[in-house]
Amino acid sequence: MAAYWPHLYLLILVAVLWILELRFYKFMHHIEEHFLITIVALITLVSFGQVIARYGFNTGWSAALEFNTVLFSWLILFGMSYGIKTNLHLGVDIALKAMPKRLEKTFSLFGAVCVMAYGLMLLDSVWLEMLGVDVRGGAIEYWAKMYKIGIGAEELRYPVWAQEIFGIQERFHRWVILLALPLGLAMLVLRGAQAFVDIATGKRAMLISAHEAEELVEENKNILSD
Repeated sequence: MAAYWPHLYLLILVAVLWILELRFYKFMHHIEEHFLITIVALITLVSFGQVIARYGFNTGWSAALEFNTVLFSWLILFGMSYGIKTNLHLGVDIALKAMPKRLEKTFSLFGAVCVMAYGLMLLDSVWLEMLGVDVRGGAIEYWAKMYKIGIGAEELRYPVWAQEIFGIQERFHRWVILLALPLGLAMLVLRGAQAFVDIATGKRAMLISAHEAEELVEENKNILSD
């Protein structure tokens, strides 16, 4: 049972986030939005700062590349779920639109199920082993291994004052960086489940947003005609 403590904590965290969204949707949505905006802003600032430092002062931050790589991975992993939540993922829906409405809905629901299955497969393969599939590992197991080993990043370092006050190691813990794996994939599963419910109840038609250009033209046709 002790081996499954990350699963339990992750489940509790996702459940708490889901409950908070139900009660304070706008507030939680703004937090998620600003979190992603902050990541993009940091990547931009560090990249720009490196250019100035390198070409202007012949210096720079040795951990800049690793820092931006980590942030970019966080952006991708959390951006996947945000894209499904806000219906921003682009896709080709010509086949779906050619189907009868009931069949279109069925395939859209199947797409949501595929999103959940994909997230669960990457999170942990235990449930696939129960189905007789010869696989092993997953994001949770990998993260737990890094947490147990406690190794650090290649270039990222804790500030000296933090090392002295808290008595921590010099290199930034890799398990902190890799939190994006279980958290991002768990959020992907949650968003897939929410999309399934929304499609089933008629709140949205499908997972993808393939007609945003047409919708923009329709909304602004009066401006275009003027």
